[in-house]
Amino acid sequence: MTTMTSTFSATIEIQNLTSTEAFAARIAAGLEPGEAVALEGDLGAGKTELARFILRALGVSESVPSPTFTLVQEYQTVRFPVYHYDLYRIEDPSELAELALEDAMAEGVVLIEWPDRMRSLPDSTLRIRLEIVGDGARRAEISGPARWTKFLDGETDVG
Repeated sequence: MTTMTSTFSATIEIQNLTSTEAFAARIAAGLEPGEAVALEGDLGAGKTELARFILRALGVSESVPSPTFTLVQEYQTVRFPVYHYDLYRIEDPSELAELALEDAMAEGVVLIEWPDRMRSLPDSTLRIRLEIVGDGARRAEISGPARWTKFLDGETDVG
């Protein structure tokens, strides 16, 4: 893994599903093959919903179920394949070898719910921690490589 020399961090208030969709579109616009997006937060914080909106922004029109039981769902987009992982049921990081996560990153983009189940993530990972702050509202604490500044900075409220 490489060491990041410059990082980005921000906190964004997300007021509703419409603003979640707008936030997801900004993330989708910045994604490049080989990247990971780590979606963190408690149960019900909105990780799967955000992943769905990112996939929609990338042109996925098919149903986007939660991969809680399948552990991974694969989607083809015009730009690259996207692998949506849900590691909630992973009890030991050694179980990840069967999921071919590194291969998926080499081919496209990975969205990872419950990334804390992994030993480590690449330095290039965009980390998004969601927290419920009100009726339908969320706070997103974002960190990652500095290149994300042009996609995610400038607005502290997307609702």
